[in-house]
Amino acid sequence: MVLEATMICIDNSEWMRNGDYSPTRFQAQADAVNLICGAKTQSNPENTVGVLTMAGKGVRVLVTPTSDLGKILACMHGLDIGGEMNLAAGIQVAQLALKHRQNKKQQQRIIVFAGGPVKYDKKVLEMIGKKLKKNSVALDVVNFGEEDEAKTEKLEALVAAVNNNDSSHIVHVPAGSNALSDVLLSTPIFTGDGEGGSGFAAAAAAAAAGGVSGFDFGVDPNLDPELALALRVSMEEERARQEAAAKKAADDSSKQEKEGESTSQDATMSENVGTSESENKKDDLMDDENALLQQALAMSMDDPAATVTTRDVDMSEAATDDQDLALALQLSVQEGAKDQSGQADMGKLLADQSFVSSILASLPGVDPNDPSVKDLLASMQNQSESSEQKKDEDKKEDDK
Repeated sequence: MVLEATMICIDNSEWMRNGDYSPTRFQAQADAVNLICGAKTQSNPENTVGVLTMAGKGVRVLVTPTSDLGKILACMHGLDIGGEMNLAAGIQVAQLALKHRQNKKQQQRIIVFAGGPVKYDKKVLEMIGKKLKKNSVALDVVNFGEEDEAKTEKLEALVAAVNNNDSSHIVHVPAGSNALSDVLLSTPIFTGDGEGGSGFAAAAAAAAAGGVSGFDFGVDPNLDPELALALRVSMEEERARQEAAAKKAADDSSKQEKEGESTSQDATMSENVGTSESENKKDDLMDDENALLQQALAMSMDDPAATVTTRDVDMSEAATDDQDLALALQLSVQEGAKDQSGQADMGKLLADQSFVSSILASLPGVDPNDPSVKDLLASMQNQSESSEQKKDEDKKEDDK
């Protein structure tokens, strides 16, 4: 495997807008650059690739030589198109970038995509080629786009000046080709001088031909067993994850159906119970309202006969329901009458002074003529008289 550091010079001039290559010259060039970068990094893990542009406001290095393929591919997006291609300045900047590579054991190579016209003379390009050969730098040129004999002659002279032991190559891609990358797949620019890029080239050619390579996931396990194993493991994990997700979804759906059935049954039962309870409450409220309405009507009519009748009926019903209660009421009424009669008799006796004096004279140790005794009797008599007056007043009020 060849250990190599490569700088790719991209033509982003105004001529790259043409559509003679599908879809445009610039897009066809970008696809070819991506394939070449993949082939270089695949052939040897220590290979590095850098990218620069030769048109626009000037030569600009997009990425210095690196083995990070993602960084190389990302730099191709969003490039500005315009201006003229400066071939000589692009080659010189690429040589300078390779001179400052980190691994000095890497061989140096420059790949130039020339899609627009070349404005430099043949002698200037030959001088640049001799300088590259002196510094052991190989040069590959992809001539596409503008079909001009002068341009072709200048580029061939440049490659001839650089070539040393057939290390440099030039490829002419005519207009109307299916894709620029398809033409480069079988050239030494893509495969390299050794056998390192042949495996990647075969896989890329199979993918371009229709994606049928005869291997799982389009990768030959003999060329890259680690990649094939990683793809197989990731596919098995994805399949297991999808099966687990489908099983979980089925379990959730069945559980939701059971919960929905139980909820509907509970709702039906609760509705029935609530309906019966509401009906019972309505009946009770109607009865209470009817009773209150009848009572209000009777009170508004002020019918004493009806009131007395209802009271008599209630008492009779109470008497028939509970004889003991009726007997107790009768005894309480009799005792009250006796108390009232006894109090009246006592009041009459206290009013009779001769009777009270005879009683006091008969008592031993009591002097009826004692002033304190007389005062007591007078107060008792006054109390009896006041009680009798009060009774008389109450009686008159009752009569009224």
